[in-house]
Amino acid sequence: MEGTAGVSGRRHPDESLLDSPDALAEHDPGGMLRFTASAGAQVRESAALAAEANLSLLVDEGRPRAVVIAGIGTAGRTGDVLATVAGPRCPVPVIPHRSSGVPGWVGAADVVIAVSASGRSPEALAAAEAAHRRGARLVAVGAPDSQLQSVAERARAPFIPVPRRAPARASLWALTVPVLLAARTLGLVKVNEADLAETAARLDADADRCRPTAESFVNPAKSLALGLAGSIPIVWGSSPLATVAARRFGDTLSANARYPVVTGALGEAGRGRVGLLDGVFGGLVEGERDIFADPQETDPDATRLRLVLLRDGGLNADDDSDEPLAVEERRADAVQALAERRGVRCDVITAEGGSALERLASLMAVPDFASVYLALAHGLDPMAVPAITEMKELSNP
Repeated sequence: MEGTAGVSGRRHPDESLLDSPDALAEHDPGGMLRFTASAGAQVRESAALAAEANLSLLVDEGRPRAVVIAGIGTAGRTGDVLATVAGPRCPVPVIPHRSSGVPGWVGAADVVIAVSASGRSPEALAAAEAAHRRGARLVAVGAPDSQLQSVAERARAPFIPVPRRAPARASLWALTVPVLLAARTLGLVKVNEADLAETAARLDADADRCRPTAESFVNPAKSLALGLAGSIPIVWGSSPLATVAARRFGDTLSANARYPVVTGALGEAGRGRVGLLDGVFGGLVEGERDIFADPQETDPDATRLRLVLLRDGGLNADDDSDEPLAVEERRADAVQALAERRGVRCDVITAEGGSALERLASLMAVPDFASVYLALAHGLDPMAVPAITEMKELSNP
């Protein structure tokens, strides 16, 4: 097998491995669990680094016409987070952009936030160069002493250094907080220090609940991972905020555990994808299962759907939204009932917290850990993904 690490692991998960801290450490040599547990610390560190950056330069020219967040992968998710935290009351469009350069309409009236954990992403670099060339205001977020910092310095634009302590997919919060604080400086989002502190505390608390030494029956991430093992996960969010968390879970399940996954908004699913519950991996295969059999003893070779429903919980009742909260809640109840009728098992995670940012964190933390535990149960190193390395080698000129 060509490649730097090769492909290794097992088809069927070893559930006992998850309750052995020593075995977990042995199978996680890169420390992905440790990096995942650093999310709360990332919020605090990035907030401090953003406070040291000269973001006041953004204010001089007033409110922009639009804000473009340029990045790919985890960096691209920061734009989704900003858009959902800003919400429908945001006074200007917030547009995540995952291609090279910037949209053709971007000009001097706009702001471009270029994000790259490594500081050398071609998409972020091209966006920063294009923003400078067109006279748009630029903010750059990435690794210190990187190519992205050089572009920002040439453009005399604010640069927020994010030390590269973890892989990009484990650095979501380190990249997101600077984007939010830059948007706050522009008057686009209300995120105060208390929101950041509560979000960091929430992430710390969930990291403690999901720690490797906590056994599966009390560890929500291990329980979720074991429930997903051998399935085709479907992850739906009941609201725009929950949908961002659902898509994030899809990212980590694919990259860490190498699982195919369907993600999206529950509203969209109700227009078509909910039919998956009736299909050959859903109701049809579940209908063939012996109703008297132990639900924990399933045919290891039968692939089934497993639904994960992320619910916002109706905690944002004062905000305007495209979908009334009552509609979101009824829709979530309906899809749970549909899954139950068809025998498709469903895990539900409900948001907690007072601010949009904290609620988002409460929907992301446990799934982030679950994706790592699922990888480890299959004997996969969640840090080393040979296909990613080979993809970069093959596509690099």
